[in-house]
Amino acid sequence: MNSIEKQTAISLSLIFATRMLGLFMVLPVFAVLGQQLDGATPLLIGLAIGAYGLTQAIFQIPFGRLSDRWGRKPIILIGLILFALGSVVAAFSESIYGVIFGRLLQGAGAIASAVMALAADLSRDEQRSKVMASIGMSIGLAFTVAMFVGPWLAQWQGLSGIFGVTAVLAVCGILIIQWWTPTPKHQMLQRDAIAGKGQIRKLIRHPQLWRLNCGIFTLHFLMTAFFVSFPLKLADWNMNLADSGWLYLVVMLIAGVLMVPFIILAEKKWLHKAVMVGIIVSIALLEAGFVAYVGPMWGLVLLLGLFFTGFNVMEALFPSLISRIAPVSEKGAALGIYSTSQFLGAALGGPIAGWLVQTHGGEAVYWASAVLALLWAVAGLGLKSPPRLTSYTMTVHSMVEDNYAELLKDIHAIEGVAEAIALPEAGAVYLKVDKSQFDEAALQALKSNQGKS
Repeated sequence: MNSIEKQTAISLSLIFATRMLGLFMVLPVFAVLGQQLDGATPLLIGLAIGAYGLTQAIFQIPFGRLSDRWGRKPIILIGLILFALGSVVAAFSESIYGVIFGRLLQGAGAIASAVMALAADLSRDEQRSKVMASIGMSIGLAFTVAMFVGPWLAQWQGLSGIFGVTAVLAVCGILIIQWWTPTPKHQMLQRDAIAGKGQIRKLIRHPQLWRLNCGIFTLHFLMTAFFVSFPLKLADWNMNLADSGWLYLVVMLIAGVLMVPFIILAEKKWLHKAVMVGIIVSIALLEAGFVAYVGPMWGLVLLLGLFFTGFNVMEALFPSLISRIAPVSEKGAALGIYSTSQFLGAALGGPIAGWLVQTHGGEAVYWASAVLALLWAVAGLGLKSPPRLTSYTMTVHSMVEDNYAELLKDIHAIEGVAEAIALPEAGAVYLKVDKSQFDEAALQALKSNQGKS
């Protein structure tokens, strides 16, 4: 990567990491500390935990489209400002309703697609995957750090301290995007990151994509529901918040190691369906295990490690499958629906789990989660192996529209290219390629020749 691409990868990764760190830190502690807020009930605590997901789901696709019209950086700045304001509101709120409003404001800054589009604007075709990978890794790292730092910070400064630090992190993100992140010379319509008009309805009914969208909905429903009920279990065991942070850190390290062979099995052996269905059935069994377990702490750590291993594996495989299965020119729309499904799962998981705790006790959350996981496993049986193809975007600046037909002909002649579609309005050609055969050098040479002509 050149200096601009490295600066882009680092700055956007930091923006994602600081933002997600703030969102994640509250998860392992809110079910316990939220009881101290005026008017708190288990249902409202669950609603507060999942509230950010509701506004994320509502604004995810519109914010991406607005970034096409108003520019990436202005939209990202607006999103970070909303996130900072929501954090301040939650930090100074003494009632559960104020925190819920703050969480809704936090989620309203739905900048994920705009950030991804900015990353695409600032990177060359052949380096884009590295930039995107660095952003993805930052999210995983933020989750691991948050599980440890959140309980420690809560023990020291309480909920207001967590939300206060989150506000500071949001301000850091604002400074990064304003003063450090490069500004692109050309802004393209990045249809591999942002949904275009008229694409959503068809993709919702796609026979394979809907299964993946249901899967990510289920996964984040289960995760949010877990953090409504499980911290209460640790409190019943008289574990203080700081000690729970160490427990979560060990669990995350175990999960980080155990997930690797499953990813290799799915990606190298092409056993995505078997791995995913097997993991979601295992998660259902683990949910039942949380109800029944009364053994030593090391056994609970093992159960948690296996649970988060499954979560991490699924979280890693879903975007890869969406990219491979989605129509070549509609990847952005497919990812928009995917993200909306993800946040809807988080939005509903919290309040439904809170209602179950309030009316039937914490064990009901695990049983309901197990049933939901098994329902998705049944739907997952209809998954088909994705094509052994990878999405690739070739940006073409200042090309006359009439020349695209000849360009597509030349691209189809390159070894390893399975599909290519030109979108002149986006200044790009979207491809699906077989990486084992793809002659990337030939494509770059063709692009260079086009730039000279």
